[in-house]
Amino acid sequence: MSVSEVLMLVIGAILVTNVVFQMFLGICPYLGVSKQLDSALGMGMAVAFVMTLAVAVTWPLQYYILEPLGLGYLKTIAFILIIASLVQFVEIALKRVARGLYEALGIYLPLITTNCAILGVALLAIQNEYNYPVSLAYAFASAAGFTLAIVIFAGVRERLELMDVPKVLAGAPIALVVAGIIAMAFMGFTGLGK
Repeated sequence: MSVSEVLMLVIGAILVTNVVFQMFLGICPYLGVSKQLDSALGMGMAVAFVMTLAVAVTWPLQYYILEPLGLGYLKTIAFILIIASLVQFVEIALKRVARGLYEALGIYLPLITTNCAILGVALLAIQNEYNYPVSLAYAFASAAGFTLAIVIFAGVRERLELMDVPKVLAGAPIALVVAGIIAMAFMGFTGLGK
């Protein structure tokens, strides 16, 4: 891939093929951790770290261990085990370094293990046959897209707390309406790169 193709892949992963809005991956933390901007940013950073590191570990595992041994069919199980281990590492690190963020993320931090966005990006990097540096760029850009989505949504939800929302729409209904509007706004980037 040329530099311009990698740049388009990165921009596309952030804006056009955003894991939340285009692929509908990572919806649980997107809706669950987006009530406060601080926790949304923390979740985005944790997902970015785990997603990039997961691809950094799973790509060589696939191409240097699983495929040469004829065990390519085990990639999903192997990738899940690696992601679970990385999440445990992040959880331990946050508990020691950023106790407030650890408590703010609550149950959603261990749920990164089952965040399908991380597994999906790792599998897509293999499926699309990206080389190692491009896979890392794709993973980081996808994580940046996830972070952008969750931070925008959290900012809007914080503003909604100050608004006079009709009782019938208060809470989850207005959050889902706003999520839909934000997703439609991101659809405006679809023509990018054509």
